[in-house]
Amino acid sequence: MKRLFYTISSLVLLCASAQAQESVYPAKEYKGKLYITGGTVHIGNGTVLENATVEVNNGKIVKVGTGIAIPADDVKIFDAKGKHVYPGLILPNSDLGLTEIGSGVRASNDVSEIGDFNTNVRSITAYNADSRVINILKGNGILLSSVAPEGGIISGSSSVVQLDAWNWEDAAYKMDAGIHLTMPSFIQRFGRRGGFPGGFPGFGGAPVDPAKQALDRVDQIKNFFRDAKAYLQESSHASTNLKLEAVKGLFDKKQKLFVHGDQVKQMLIAIDFVKEFGFEVVVVGGSESFQIADLLKANNIAVILGEEHALPATEDDDIDQPYKTPAALQKAGVLFALNDNSANTRYRNLSYNAGTAVAYGLTKEEALSAITLNAAKILGVDDRTGSLEVGKDANIIVSEGDILDMKSSTILMAFIQGRKVSLENKQTQLYERYKSKYGIK
Repeated sequence: MKRLFYTISSLVLLCASAQAQESVYPAKEYKGKLYITGGTVHIGNGTVLENATVEVNNGKIVKVGTGIAIPADDVKIFDAKGKHVYPGLILPNSDLGLTEIGSGVRASNDVSEIGDFNTNVRSITAYNADSRVINILKGNGILLSSVAPEGGIISGSSSVVQLDAWNWEDAAYKMDAGIHLTMPSFIQRFGRRGGFPGGFPGFGGAPVDPAKQALDRVDQIKNFFRDAKAYLQESSHASTNLKLEAVKGLFDKKQKLFVHGDQVKQMLIAIDFVKEFGFEVVVVGGSESFQIADLLKANNIAVILGEEHALPATEDDDIDQPYKTPAALQKAGVLFALNDNSANTRYRNLSYNAGTAVAYGLTKEEALSAITLNAAKILGVDDRTGSLEVGKDANIIVSEGDILDMKSSTILMAFIQGRKVSLENKQTQLYERYKSKYGIK
């Protein structure tokens, strides 16, 4: 009976989720010219233009600057006078569209697979373009996201999606851009609420050496990549190995290896992958990356920082270390992006994390680059997006105030590939509903 009740509850929640945005449709393709005029244009590469115009033709940016003549033809003009114009924000690592309600409703989650080495798993095919979270993100200026699988040691490939689509095929912006690996931990952590981990002396087993355990796992990972290298060097195969075939892009530099880990030792192992296999490596998490910033720079390793509004990684760190780490990486010349992976905010505080980094050492334009152009570079889409430069897709947001400021920023308009997309979501629908109920104008 309990099992039946749980199933019915799950279905009710899923139905409510499905109805959350039933009246919000993806925008139709727009052919022709449009102009966003009179705003303060933040290019995304550090340049700011006052009272400038962005000219878009067939979804591409063709001009940015002042004094741009607007023809008298049938064109669309959007007045941004007194407003701020930015590149669309990019969420560099998330489970968006793969996890809907969380651990409470397993049927709404498709983020992980059974097994340790799942290189052939492709997150894009499981992406749910109807997730209720997506429209909320657009309302916060986030127009693109990298969607990554989880679980096991090597989880599979991530893809970049744009957030105004009917299905995953429409959403796909760059497919299978990277392979995700979770580095084993080199330290033993206590469980929650004072619990003890398995293998702790006197609490469930013989003593465990976490460093030895981790190094054994690292050997497994390296042997897998050595096997893959040998397999890919063969001119023909008696049989196809999908798991080894799936990492071909790492060896020919068409994909990057995203190594998830926060500890210095984990990042040092990532550097070993660069040296032995020649992979392009990105560290995801990297809370201790400030300790080896120069080494990361020397080995051309980029970093996607994890949740910024968090406690420091160790008791010896400064209490505000998570806020200061972006400035430390910037000073060292490390390519980095900011992220919001909090289960509570569900990614929408991305721009406010950047605002916090400004308070602790970054300039506003450096912080903006960390959620636009830097993220695009790390994900390999900077030739198409990440800044308001000529030739790139018109992924643009217009804000009432400074987008990094929680108090003043309100997203007024958003364009994805030149299409003016709806900013309506479940929250705005409820706002209008109860304004009507209580007669509020």
